[in-house]
Amino acid sequence: MPKPAADIDPHDPLVRTFVSPARYIQGAGAIGVLGEHLLRIGQRPLIIADDNVWSITEGQVRESFDGVGLPLHRERFVGPVTTDEITRLASLARAQGSDVVVGLGGGSAIDAAKAAGDEAKVRWASVPTTASTDAPTTGFVVLYNAAGESAGARRLIRSPDLVLVDSQLIANAPADQFIAGIADALSTWLEARLSYSTSSRVPAGGHASMAALALAELSWTILHEHALAAIDAVRRHEVNEDVERVIEANTLLSGLGFESGGLAAAHAVHDGLTMLPQTHGLQHGEKVNIGSITQLILEGRPAEEIDAFIVFTASLGLPTSLTEIGLSPHDVAELRAVAEVATGPQKYIHNLPFAVTVDRVVEALLEVETSSLRARLAVGSGAGAAQSGGSQ
Repeated sequence: MPKPAADIDPHDPLVRTFVSPARYIQGAGAIGVLGEHLLRIGQRPLIIADDNVWSITEGQVRESFDGVGLPLHRERFVGPVTTDEITRLASLARAQGSDVVVGLGGGSAIDAAKAAGDEAKVRWASVPTTASTDAPTTGFVVLYNAAGESAGARRLIRSPDLVLVDSQLIANAPADQFIAGIADALSTWLEARLSYSTSSRVPAGGHASMAALALAELSWTILHEHALAAIDAVRRHEVNEDVERVIEANTLLSGLGFESGGLAAAHAVHDGLTMLPQTHGLQHGEKVNIGSITQLILEGRPAEEIDAFIVFTASLGLPTSLTEIGLSPHDVAELRAVAEVATGPQKYIHNLPFAVTVDRVVEALLEVETSSLRARLAVGSGAGAAQSGGSQ
């Protein structure tokens, strides 16, 4: 994703940044107290949700609002998150006199609501129904064009006033969305540690804070310890401590970790992959996972570390090769198209400590295929590890 304009001088090495939502609530049944918490920040909320999410949540939201006397106004979200859709929602919020815009659903609906609230100059809240991205906590919105291709990013004036996560809703959602969120969260530590090592600026403006780095690494640790068990529970639509920890890692820790800790190549490669039609059916985290492997290769990390990451993420059910996402290592023209977008002048891939060229990224993408094969063969022969990376 491209770098949004910073309101802090990114060249000042003394300026460190940490931003966060004003309030974070998580737990099974939390949507039942949504009205109570929204009443602290507004009296005329506008809920943004697609039809599917609304069919699942309307009864609980209505009961919660009725309990505190809040009026219920909902607008249908029409994705993707384009500037036109944001402007439409902001205009509606102004016309209805709304004083808080609530994104209810996945990352796209939440990003659209955040940006609409920002544009309408009112407050905004995030109520995710999946743990598939770290969008809910951030003051940062990823934009797309009507075709679903990456079209930049928007830095908002502040972070959400409220993030409310109902763990049971998360567990009821398809498990593949939960798994994709784990991939997105795993990239947080890989990108933050690299960004910090090169004193690069972060999406929040300025430079990484130690708090953000600690949260990014904590997210990584939690996921390695609890992801597999949490996935098993989510497939049964159950909420337990493993699920709660992974939801927090996917949503809160990852969101704070990337926004104030920094990004690098993993998300830049994701942006490049969105340019290819065959990847449009993939979730954000699935594309990010290919980006994470590409970044490890670009960094020149040890083969053992790369293999361990591949083995671990493959065990979660994530793609770890080009062929798994519909690409061929023989189609160099497509790989160059990905690399050209990933190495755009404002991309965070340039936080790497050397000049990153299109050719270098193409070589790394090709090596993703060979690394994935090597790692899987190692597992088949009894070698390889289920844990990866580290804090070095």
